[in-house]
Amino acid sequence: MENVGVYTPPAQNPINMDDISDTYSAELSQTDLEVTESAQQKLAEIVGQSEDDIEGIRIYVGGGGCGGMTYGMTFTDEKSDFDTVLPFDDFKVLVDVVALNYLRGAQIDYIQEVGRERFVFNNVFAETGGSGTCGACGSSGGGCS
Repeated sequence: MENVGVYTPPAQNPINMDDISDTYSAELSQTDLEVTESAQQKLAEIVGQSEDDIEGIRIYVGGGGCGGMTYGMTFTDEKSDFDTVLPFDDFKVLVDVVALNYLRGAQIDYIQEVGRERFVFNNVFAETGGSGTCGACGSSGGGCS
């Protein structure tokens, strides 16, 4: 076989982080992701009760499916390079940039009802559109896999 040549990739300019600092911020604001006062109080209480070394509370988004995206929280002991941070006095909230695309404009609230307490994610998909549900589920002849 005849040698047709050696591949030479195009020259790449190094990325100057100062050039992209205006478009990417590792800091979140309450307009990106609102955490209500009741949710802040409960999260501070939970973090204060933990004996583990906690970097913050990670907000995550799980895969879609019939019920739409799932949203949750967990403790984290590590901040990644892809995390954005919403700092509070007693804790901080970490959200990776991919999850933030699904959470931007959402509100995290803490609700206490008789016999039931829970965190609630309100207004998800506020900017990206969508309902988070599958229209065919439960309908005759339809369904989701």
